[in-house]
Amino acid sequence: MHIWLGEMENQTTVTEFIFLGFSNLSKMQFILFGVVLMAYTCILLGNALIMVVTVNDSHLHTPMYFFLSNLAVCGICYTTVTIPKMLVDLLMEKKRITLSGCFTQFYFFFALGGSECFFLAVMAVDRYAAICNPLYYANIMSNSVCCKLALVAWTVPFLFPIYPIILIAKLPYCGPNEINHFFCDAGPLFKLACTSTYINEVLGYTLCSVTILSSFIITVASYIRIIVTIMKISSSRGRMRTFSTCASHLTVVTIYYGTIMFMYVRPSANYSLELGKSVAVFYTLLTPLLNPIIYSLRNREVREAVKKVLKKTFPLFS
Repeated sequence: MHIWLGEMENQTTVTEFIFLGFSNLSKMQFILFGVVLMAYTCILLGNALIMVVTVNDSHLHTPMYFFLSNLAVCGICYTTVTIPKMLVDLLMEKKRITLSGCFTQFYFFFALGGSECFFLAVMAVDRYAAICNPLYYANIMSNSVCCKLALVAWTVPFLFPIYPIILIAKLPYCGPNEINHFFCDAGPLFKLACTSTYINEVLGYTLCSVTILSSFIITVASYIRIIVTIMKISSSRGRMRTFSTCASHLTVVTIYYGTIMFMYVRPSANYSLELGKSVAVFYTLLTPLLNPIIYSLRNREVREAVKKVLKKTFPLFS
């Protein structure tokens, strides 16, 4: 990757990009830095806590929590691709990034975003198997099947963006070199290219749509079957108890897919850089922040496991 990035830099007049970030809020840069730093710290601690409790509590050694711990790892990596750079830029007058750094960030951001979509879909399938086929659940979601699904979720999304990003990196960037965003995203980069980007846009948005919509359809189909099964339960209390087992996941799915589908599954002609930048805050910062909160607050097993870890680590909690 570094070879073709180096060749691309030698062929263009632009050698670096400059993020505009939230330059319209220049008087609030230090306040934004504090807010983002606090949110990022909570993301790291919250997701790390989920990983620790799922590993240490034997009651959580189930497919659901296996995928949840993978989602926590993905959340940490996903935010680390963009947020540390954003924090540094909030303290800098010139928010520079090299071309190779920009396209590397672009690659890992979309690869990890794809992995998050895959894990959310797999978790929906897990809930479907548990609720709709409880007698066969152990066979359907065996350890080997779970490991294979996790392997697919970690590898396939890293293969999809390679070719589109190579094409984007080969575009001539002749100036200006200011990216109206706080990280390297497709829309702002297309605006800076001094040639037609039609093929790149079609390929990029098609790939995004396939990745997002395929996982979304799997998720929706699973929940339709789940709802149908729940409605057949005669007891209202039984329906509520069964639905509560997937309420946390459904909340996360709604928030995450709502924002990324707004951004990446629509015609590029409707793309507004300012609006896109604002929406990007949700799926790069707020959604990863809400994930551990939602799963811990709405899930009794996770809450109990967290209490055990805190009591063991800090005796004052006992």
